[in-house]
Amino acid sequence: MARRGATSVTRDDFSFVSPVVKYLLFFFNMLFWVISMVMVAVGVYARLLKHAEAAMACLAVDPALLLISVGVLMFLITFCGCIGSLRENICLLQAFSICLTLVFLLQLSAGIVGFVFSDKARGKVSEVISNAIVHYRDDLDLQNLIDFGQREFNCCGGISYNDWSQNIYFNCSSENQSRERCSVPYSCCLHNEDEAVVNTMCGYRVQTLDYLEAGEYIHTNGCIDKLVNWLHSNLFLLGGVALGLAIPQLVGILLSQVLINQIKDQIKLQRYNLQHQSDPWN
Repeated sequence: MARRGATSVTRDDFSFVSPVVKYLLFFFNMLFWVISMVMVAVGVYARLLKHAEAAMACLAVDPALLLISVGVLMFLITFCGCIGSLRENICLLQAFSICLTLVFLLQLSAGIVGFVFSDKARGKVSEVISNAIVHYRDDLDLQNLIDFGQREFNCCGGISYNDWSQNIYFNCSSENQSRERCSVPYSCCLHNEDEAVVNTMCGYRVQTLDYLEAGEYIHTNGCIDKLVNWLHSNLFLLGGVALGLAIPQLVGILLSQVLINQIKDQIKLQRYNLQHQSDPWN
């Protein structure tokens, strides 16, 4: 009798579900769940802080709304993963795995399409930069972003420094009464570290100069070519970033599938025990 009772207890205590897999998946999702809430909070704050008309005009998508959308999507997916792993719920785990797989495939498809249709992608980038130049003075964050890009890449405008004529403050038309007429932003200027006083007007009326003369004061090359060259020079870095984005998704998919299979095996074991609990050898 003692041996029979010991066998029953051992069989009832056995579980196919590994606590390591279960709680590893739970804390994995918990981390990204917290990140998603931070993204939503930052997006809502940015949306309430300022008007988005300028951003919508030049970027087609308000960055704040994009951040909120991505955060909400990540929140829902990781919520399924958290609750599904903690409660050992197959439906939630399958929803988590399917959604994560779809996101991974969409990212992979976007990368392939961008590589295959690189000329169209270049044209789209040129269009975005041109629109950003037009709305340069309309949004302070956009202005800081353009200035940062021009300083980092040592460039000016999209294709060349003359692209700044598209902006109402910098164009050379006779109707323009701005003091910045025919000029370019200070971020286009060549910087000399030996200068005791920084000349913020170094780009004044440089659009009236030819290419070689303007090159004595500003960077004359456009930012599109500089960006393309930077991408070609940093393919390993971009590959590392893509791999860094893909690995957590693949880990999440793998862990969820392992846990789903373990839960299914545990359910089969429980059904077997119920069917044979009245057997005389139990």
